[in-house]
Amino acid sequence: MPYYRMTGEVPRKRHTRFRDAAGHLYAEELMGEEGFVSDSSLLYHRHPPTAIVKSEGLRDIAAEAVIRPNYPLLPRHYRTQDLPAGGDLVLGRHLMMANDDVRISFAAADAATDLYRNSSGDEAVYLRSGSATFESVYGSIEAVAGDYVIVPRGTIHRWRPAPGGVHALVVEARGHIRPPRRYLSQYGQFLEHAPYCERDLRGPAGPLLADGEDVPVIVRNSAGLTRLTYVYHPFDVVGWDGCLYPYAFNIADFEPIVKRTHAPPPVHQTFEGPNFVICSFCPRPLDFDPEAVPIPYNHHNVDSDEMMYYVAGDYSARKGSGVGLGSITLHPSGFTHGPQPGAVEAVIDGLAEGKTSTDETAVMIDTFRPLLLAEPAGQAEDPEYAWSWAAGARGRAGRQQAGQAGGRPDRGPAF
Repeated sequence: MPYYRMTGEVPRKRHTRFRDAAGHLYAEELMGEEGFVSDSSLLYHRHPPTAIVKSEGLRDIAAEAVIRPNYPLLPRHYRTQDLPAGGDLVLGRHLMMANDDVRISFAAADAATDLYRNSSGDEAVYLRSGSATFESVYGSIEAVAGDYVIVPRGTIHRWRPAPGGVHALVVEARGHIRPPRRYLSQYGQFLEHAPYCERDLRGPAGPLLADGEDVPVIVRNSAGLTRLTYVYHPFDVVGWDGCLYPYAFNIADFEPIVKRTHAPPPVHQTFEGPNFVICSFCPRPLDFDPEAVPIPYNHHNVDSDEMMYYVAGDYSARKGSGVGLGSITLHPSGFTHGPQPGAVEAVIDGLAEGKTSTDETAVMIDTFRPLLLAEPAGQAEDPEYAWSWAAGARGRAGRQQAGQAGGRPDRGPAF
């Protein structure tokens, strides 16, 4: 995190004796990244956070999902509304795609999670609809539609969806998810050219105190899932301070950067992770040069795969392709993609009629290693999407030729 916070009670000096009213010492816990040379926070527990009495291996259904290369190479479209609903925001995730750096899942969750700790990497959870209370050792955050909730690695937490549940995109990194370095000063303050700042970030309200004994916590590490039973409830923190903690950022607080002509996706970057970036496409003025073509040009990102989650508004560039709200598309390296045929002319005509802005909202993840396809996603795939740039007999011929080349892609992935 780029700035320091303090919540609850902490002593004047670190690593000094700090006692409760009865004279009992509080137990310190340092949560720190990259050993002792990066951001950290110091938490003060009423009980030792180290006391466990049981460890049980759990079946990890998500890890058992079959994943395979995107072969034969195709752009993909998934309708998340076709995936099963229910469950919680941890064990109810449907893995969509993954590589060695990141796992991308979708969840339509209506149940509270157990206490959970991801010790493999940070998570970014984007809520497309609904609301939920995020509770952690640092305190609680009231998360609403449009929020990214960034959960640092190792944070014990749980989700409590409001009635009606939530639809969420879950990004699990193999490292840390942070604001882009180019937005920050050498000391960690957001710079004036950044599209958001510290005021837009909502940290936990707390402390969140809970009692209990023999409390189970599901822990994810490189080996899978383990249920650890703690003697004391982890939510016994009376205070903490530091620069490492979960926070929420709402996509509506992202300030779009615009140019006279169409600007490329780096201007929309919101976070960075190991070998991937997260971008936010938000309502903004259309490009204003008299000769501008205010819509994405055909492009081939030779070093990355591009995943897009369409969450609100009207994404005019792909109108007519079958893409709608709740859709996820994957445009892989090796494939040139761009606007739907006729979209450029339609937007230019809109300018002539006085249209001056776009109301699209989407979350994009660009990865710098190819994304593999997960079996759960196959049941929600639109098998016609790959041919949406073609038309009529030419599109049918292309479909037949690709089918002969290997694997009947017109029927979707064959798991």
